[in-house]
Amino acid sequence: MAIIKQKEQRVAMFIDAQNLYHSARNLYGAKVNFGAVLKEAVAGRHLVRAIAYVITTEGEEEKSFFEALNSLGIETKTKDLQIFFGGAKKADWDVGLAVDAIRIGSKVDAVVLASGDGDFVPLVEYLKFMGTQVEVITFGRSASGKLRES
Repeated sequence: MAIIKQKEQRVAMFIDAQNLYHSARNLYGAKVNFGAVLKEAVAGRHLVRAIAYVITTEGEEEKSFFEALNSLGIETKTKDLQIFFGGAKKADWDVGLAVDAIRIGSKVDAVVLASGDGDFVPLVEYLKFMGTQVEVITFGRSASGKLRES
């Protein structure tokens, strides 16, 4: 089904930064150009809000990345990286992103989700059920098949 994009549409974008980062690195050995992703997502429409969900580590390497996102007009929401006994690492933003998308989705015409994470299928289905146009931007081969179908 083709997505209709009209200039007067109000758009909110939700960026799963870790998912995009790892997909780009693992599939293409490249970095994500978040400016290009944002431009493609908005497509000349009215951007109401863009939020990137990111993690912080003990170092300060992320500071310049966060500043670069902010300079593009992308708000950052941060969460500390959790390191568990045995070395397992986790920084899960799925619920936070979903809550924001539900909260903001009712106030815009279109929601753009930048992620290939299949955990977001129920979110996409809910937003569509509520009448919000939903668009997903991801790196094709890394995207969940169920997310592409939703």
